[in-house]
Amino acid sequence: MSPASTPSRWLRIALPLVLVVIWLAGGSLGGPYFGKVDEVSTNDQSSFLPQSAESTQVQERLGDFLGGDAIPALVVFDAGRALDGPQLDAVQTIADRIADLTGVQEVSPAIPSEDGEAAQVVVSIDSGGEVTDIVGEVRELVAADAPDGVRAWVTGPAGFTADLATGFTGIDGLLLLVALGAVFVILVIVYRSPLLPLLVLLTSVFALCVALLSVWWLAKAGIVVLNGQVQGILFILVIGAATDYALLYVARFREAIGEGRRRWDAATAAWRGSVEPILASGGTVIAGLLCLLLSDLASNRALGPIASIGIAFAMLSALTFLPALLALVGRAAFWPFIPKAGMTELPIDLTQPARGLWARLARFVARRARIVWIVSTVVLLAASVGVTQLKADGVPASELVLGASQARDGQAVLAEHFPAGSGSPLYVIVPEAEAPDAAELVADQDGVESVGVVSADAPAGQADATVEDGELVLTAQGPPGAPAPTATVDGGDVMLVATLSDAADSLAAEQTVRDLRDAVAGSTLDAVVGGTTAVDLDTNDTSIRDRTVIIPVILVVVLLILMLLLRSILAPVLLILSVIVSFAAALGVSALVFTEVFGFPGGDPAVPLYGFVFLVALGIDYNIFLMSRVREESVRHGTRRGILRGLVATGGVITSAGLVLAATFAALGVIQILFLVQLAFIVAFGVLLDTFIVRSLLVPALAYDIGRTIWWPSKLARSGVDETPEPPVTEEMSRAEYRRTLEP
Repeated sequence: MSPASTPSRWLRIALPLVLVVIWLAGGSLGGPYFGKVDEVSTNDQSSFLPQSAESTQVQERLGDFLGGDAIPALVVFDAGRALDGPQLDAVQTIADRIADLTGVQEVSPAIPSEDGEAAQVVVSIDSGGEVTDIVGEVRELVAADAPDGVRAWVTGPAGFTADLATGFTGIDGLLLLVALGAVFVILVIVYRSPLLPLLVLLTSVFALCVALLSVWWLAKAGIVVLNGQVQGILFILVIGAATDYALLYVARFREAIGEGRRRWDAATAAWRGSVEPILASGGTVIAGLLCLLLSDLASNRALGPIASIGIAFAMLSALTFLPALLALVGRAAFWPFIPKAGMTELPIDLTQPARGLWARLARFVARRARIVWIVSTVVLLAASVGVTQLKADGVPASELVLGASQARDGQAVLAEHFPAGSGSPLYVIVPEAEAPDAAELVADQDGVESVGVVSADAPAGQADATVEDGELVLTAQGPPGAPAPTATVDGGDVMLVATLSDAADSLAAEQTVRDLRDAVAGSTLDAVVGGTTAVDLDTNDTSIRDRTVIIPVILVVVLLILMLLLRSILAPVLLILSVIVSFAAALGVSALVFTEVFGFPGGDPAVPLYGFVFLVALGIDYNIFLMSRVREESVRHGTRRGILRGLVATGGVITSAGLVLAATFAALGVIQILFLVQLAFIVAFGVLLDTFIVRSLLVPALAYDIGRTIWWPSKLARSGVDETPEPPVTEEMSRAEYRRTLEP
């Protein structure tokens, strides 16, 4: 920058100060919202139902038949022997006390099991209230009042929802602490400076604060749906991405300081050198995330814009807040190892011995390019074979929480004494005139224990249903001589209630729903099937459909962005292929680890989709960092030498960024939720593959082997510079010997 265009000294101080104050204000406003996320988030699976599914249609009408939007909880009592009279009376007393709790809509009488050793109470909880808190109150009451010799559990859909919410406890405390601690340790090791890691962490934390502030109000307004899963991913994504972008800027700033520039000139030079790759990388991630809007699941659709907001603030913070801080601090940020003139030059002179890890690696790539990229590809393809062992077609709700789960334990006890599907029935909405035929069809279905009908006249709101002479006959417990109950009719429809033989969250129960829907489709009945099990089935099926549709779209979007950035077709295609192979390898190794090491029962169908989104969108970041610098160097030094210079220039920063991103995603593992633990491993391992194999070996070696044609069809591919490959070089070769290799 010429002296005439350099701002005045006061402006060089005032502008960074203004930016810092703005970010401090934003962080101060957003910080308190970490403790308020529960006010706008939900972990109720029904809020994420697929829009087009039958279960959604049923869910929307549950309140019309049942008199309120409720989620069932089951209180199971087990004595290990026959329950005596006083014990049954005590159970009934507990049921009566539960009915008095705020948020409890209806409570059934105590229902003894056929073997007499257990009893259950069905509790309808207002799903619009604080389900977790209400379940907690029920559990406290049951634990305090359970009769001697009787154990009790609170399970059912409400119980699993509460356990899931408990599993997310600490997501805004422990998760952040672990992630930020890991990032800080890595940065201290990399920069050996006490101040610079703090500046980078401030960049990430303030980006997260402002992003959370924006997301909170969007969720408050009902524009987006926020749950614990999306919240955890948002935290990790913003910290990881903001740190990556900050490291890229710091690397450019360090180069400028090493060239002897003053702090303002160094800050502006670093900004010019990093703005394009940061915007391209962030734009790629945002474009990939927004492809989730094509999902039919509200949870997936919510992640797209929420995470995109986080990435946008990560970029903004790295391009405004961090430059402002470094413009004020200057070279002191690197104390005690302040870069000096000449320290940051790129030593890519093949006539001289290589100095430093990345210079040695660059020389190795130059000497063995073809062997390097072929071996790297073979290793990745071999690792991808494990994909055949991947189980990602859904798991029971009881397996979602990896730690202790009262709901899971209670479900096991329930299955010992009652039909396993008790308390979580299927709901079948059918026209009143078709109810008898529908009841017969449902009762004849394998996996269905019994059939009833929603009835306001029945004591528990449900009457047993049988069909006699083509007519629906309802019966219910009640005083002698009481009139027979009648079905509740809404809009000409009635609701059948089917109790399943298998646990509502089991794959066997899902198959029963699938078979029942097939039977309905093959009949003349106009019926829809919903309920807890149907929600699980529709969610899994929709997740499988989403990954089939969204993954190809993401690939096309990312490919187009790379073409615009690199002004090439061949290079982006090769980069996309490298990322696909890397993702397959990460998924293959993860599948083997999940099955053989951790013994997981399977995985959510959305896990591969989320893993793909993050690994492709974030993994391509490192290729963007590398290839954008390679292109910059190639314009001045030729393609092959530009590749080596780009590898050396970005080697340290990309490796540091990869370690940081892997560490932040690995921090998700502290939240003992199966989905997040699996996602943490896939993304962390995949990022390390991208960092150490794809970006360090495969891509540079392949590009070096191809040469200037890598930029086809741009003008750079037709440039006469670097038309001949670099001659083979050894460490011992003298300058004279090297020159002789160039002679014709």
